Amino acid sequence: MSLRARIRDGDPSAFEELFDAYAGSVYGYAFRHCADRTEAEDITSMTFLEVWRLRGRIDPDGGSLRPWLLGIAVNVARNTRRAARRYQDALARMPREDRVPDFADDVAGRIDDAERIAAVRRAYAALRRPEQEVLALVLWSGLDYAETAEALGVPVGTVKSRLSRARGKLEKLAAHREPAAPSRQERGDRDTAVRSAKEACR
Repeated sequence: MSLRARIRDGDPSAFEELFDAYAGSVYGYAFRHCADRTEAEDITSMTFLEVWRLRGRIDPDGGSLRPWLLGIAVNVARNTRRAARRYQDALARMPREDRVPDFADDVAGRIDDAERIAAVRRAYAALRRPEQEVLALVLWSGLDYAETAEALGVPVGTVKSRLSRARGKLEKLAAHREPAAPSRQERGDRDTAVRSAKEACR
């Protein structure tokens, strides 16, 4: 019996295989979407909870489940973003209290890294949401056009046009920016996010 069929039938061991095979891909997409490790972990967890809830929709005779998984991750990330906006709006309506000032010495070792991530986030935020999603799935998650179209539920031509617009916008932003200084921090997912954004501008 195929992995798809076993998951559809509710086989826990099959679900474990699916998680082991694709959790890294889902986390990678989530981290590049939000640039926050904790939030990315939450999105990954919620994505696989949704996969289990929606397992009855799996076609037992299909191919790779990666596009479907990342499509669910896109929807989870959208919902997470909306929830965060509602939370921030609620906080803004509450009476303000005196805030304890930050101490620069405590965060000096992270300044360069934070600045680089902030630059990537600004460039990413300048794109429309559909362009962000295509950019993340094609350039960062490695899906091809057909898989991205499957994940987002849109035609392949739409994927290509959105990616083209995203690249054009990023090229214009890159033309007006100074080169970023190398980070003093250890390399990891955050450095990958920075490199990926630069590659999108080529």
